[in-house]
Amino acid sequence: MPDVIAHELDVLFVGINPGFASARAGHHFANPANGFWRLLHESGFTPRRFVPSEQRELLTLGIGITNVVSRVTAGVKDVTREDFAEGRLALAQKIAHWKPKSVVFVGVTAYRAFRGTRGPIACGEQAEGLGRARVFVLPNPSGRNAHYSYADMLELYRGVARALE
Repeated sequence: MPDVIAHELDVLFVGINPGFASARAGHHFANPANGFWRLLHESGFTPRRFVPSEQRELLTLGIGITNVVSRVTAGVKDVTREDFAEGRLALAQKIAHWKPKSVVFVGVTAYRAFRGTRGPIACGEQAEGLGRARVFVLPNPSGRNAHYSYADMLELYRGVARALE
């Protein structure tokens, strides 16, 4: 899955890894059960609702997308420790090279995987940045995420969008 990335983006969204639907489509967050594109618009990150095939247009808004792990799997349970170790290094290199102003992890699991930590993580801005980039964590909008209602996710996404204005 190719990254949607450019130098000094305002925000780089980071997912865990591509699923089968995204791999088939060749676009990030392509599963129709995933609320990412709807949340992006309704929270104020984008002026309209984009569809996955328009992902490259996000660059004109200063928005990019990548993943911690590049390997396609059915779900995060199929991602190995080795995948996460390789992904942490690759993502750190991407962030150092492309220098986004902020990095938004789409899912607590994505952030934990990058940091290599366990334990509770609160959504919102994190105390530790990445270089000069501010770091945020948002809920994973996958249809499999039963921890947050859509309304709760929307409020958290709006909070980050406001913080980055």
